[in-house]
Amino acid sequence: QLVESGGGSVQPGGSLRLSCAASETIFSINAMGWYRQAPGKERELVAIITTGGSANYADSVKGRFTISRDNAKNAVDLQMDSLKPEDTAVYYCYLRTYYINHYWGQGTQVTVSS
Repeated sequence: QLVESGGGSVQPGGSLRLSCAASETIFSINAMGWYRQAPGKERELVAIITTGGSANYADSVKGRFTISRDNAKNAVDLQMDSLKPEDTAVYYCYLRTYYINHYWGQGTQVTVSS
């Protein structure tokens, strides 16, 4: 019910944009965002934004990543600039409803390497 796009490979310092669209069957959306999981590590929050526009970022991406949301389209984007090799991971779109239902995307690979 969450469809992601935009992953890929880029050199250090480059940019990528991830997009995620939620199914129209999901209602009462409270927040949408992105998590990531690198090999051998736990899944971690990257950025999340509420319906009201309040956004939170992991310290490691502050100033480099920007999350934006289109409430009318139930969509969220993640603009990633100044990418570093340590940003390499599978990125997952996430959605939470007001009824505390959680939804996850299938994941999209982001690789930062020279």
